[in-house]
Amino acid sequence: MTKRERKVIIASSLGTVFEWYDFYLYGTLAAIIGKQFFSQFPPATQAIFALLTFAAGFLVRPFGALVFGRLGDLVGRKYTFLLTILIMGLSTFAVGLLPSYDQIGVAAPIILVALRMAQGLALGGEYGGAVVYVAEHSPRNRRGFYTAWIQTTATMGLLLSLAVIVTLRLNMGEDAFQTSQPLFFGLEGGWRIPFLLSIILLLISIYIRLQMHESPIFQKMKEEGTQSKAPLSEAFGNWKNGKIVLIALFGLVIGQAVVWYTGQFYALFFLQTVLKIDLLTANVLIAWALIIATPGFLIFGALSDRIGRKPVILAGCLLAAATYFPLFSALTQAANPTYSSAIQNVRAEVVADPATCGSLFDPVGIRTFTSPCDVMRRTMSQQAFRYTQVDAPAGTPAQLVVNGGTPIAFTDAKAFTEALGPAMVAAGYPAATDPAKVKIDGFFSALGNTQALKVIAILTVMVIYVTIVYGPIAAALVEFFPTRIRYTAMSLPYHIGNGWFGGLLPATSFAIVASTGDIFAGLWYPVIFALLTVAIGLLFVREKKGVDLAD
Repeated sequence: MTKRERKVIIASSLGTVFEWYDFYLYGTLAAIIGKQFFSQFPPATQAIFALLTFAAGFLVRPFGALVFGRLGDLVGRKYTFLLTILIMGLSTFAVGLLPSYDQIGVAAPIILVALRMAQGLALGGEYGGAVVYVAEHSPRNRRGFYTAWIQTTATMGLLLSLAVIVTLRLNMGEDAFQTSQPLFFGLEGGWRIPFLLSIILLLISIYIRLQMHESPIFQKMKEEGTQSKAPLSEAFGNWKNGKIVLIALFGLVIGQAVVWYTGQFYALFFLQTVLKIDLLTANVLIAWALIIATPGFLIFGALSDRIGRKPVILAGCLLAAATYFPLFSALTQAANPTYSSAIQNVRAEVVADPATCGSLFDPVGIRTFTSPCDVMRRTMSQQAFRYTQVDAPAGTPAQLVVNGGTPIAFTDAKAFTEALGPAMVAAGYPAATDPAKVKIDGFFSALGNTQALKVIAILTVMVIYVTIVYGPIAAALVEFFPTRIRYTAMSLPYHIGNGWFGGLLPATSFAIVASTGDIFAGLWYPVIFALLTVAIGLLFVREKKGVDLAD
């Protein structure tokens, strides 16, 4: 690797790390943010709205890919991702200054969603620019390895956000971090500090990127006057290129996306929401898994230079699909053994007239449930109690029967919720203070805790799957498209796959769990899409490892 190549990779990667840091702060702090900006709703609904606001940033990413991809193919790579990082940094800083719902009412969540969408638009343009810039500086036989450094930035950004959050929590205490730490302008809560610190990262990133020069391939094309005059219509307005975009999306990116978000986000969400592991412990466990597995991005990126992008990515998708159910079962046993035993041994049955029981699928959290059967099942799912539905004769009042004991009749939602917890704990579910749950009180204390090490090992396997599918994906997408439309064309399938199919995974998987009563049912979402990608990829994706990018 030459000195010039190292400079390109470091400059591109550092800026992108900071941008992912900004983006993931919200995901890591979603539970706290839900309480701050959606306090008018019940706690369970707060969590759903917080996840949906997180997803809003993903939903607009393809539009950012179109806007900034076009700009990058017309004006240049360097100036485009200077603009994207400026938008991302200012939007993140503004979240730290945004008053809560209790202070300014409904304006708070509206502004929050707007800021998340601005972040998503910026990230939609950022990733493609960084990847294309590095790829166009790379030798063709090392392109997978060089672009894999950009692939590490998402994980490094998440890790950086976790490090800042964990450090603040340990030093100021959980109560001060979540609500009581006084700041300025009437704002409170140490959770705001990581967002405010992003202004420092923004200044560093801008300085770094101002030192960069335009991609030599793009510069040569621009000097010759052969760049595309209409990148959008050239990339997507004809079937020749449009077909390649669809093949890249369904044959590579969607599977990569669901594996990525399952290993890094749904696993964290599962620990906190289903297994009831405290936020500090869950964040530290995920952080250790990321630290251990992150070199895998470079390993599998380099492997793709030898054997091809397609076999590496599809192998990762197949491995994940085949092992997610046993891995999450093992994670449950290791992190919360009392809960793991309860879901196997406690028989909870919602007995009701099937005509009064509807679908509970509600990924956007806006449905209102009034039927006693629906309220009972939804309440149980929100509290992570596994249940089965038993059909009763027409007209039978809905009731809950636990281990064949005295039925708990439904009178109203509040009374049922108050009776449910004690009944399930008495039947064998863990209490909130159950000592068998994994718990640590510091970052390095995890290394001396056998139970924590088991959890870290399982999480590390999931993150290794992420590195298998994500390490080579940048090189694969860059090699699909010509220089004239490369920024635009490769950005759109990447951000549709990761922004829509991946970004919606936590909320959709949680909705599947709520609608079935099975805590593992949400895993069908990544499993099905990973297998779909394997099938389409084997049939339609053509290997293009080492193609000349100047052609």
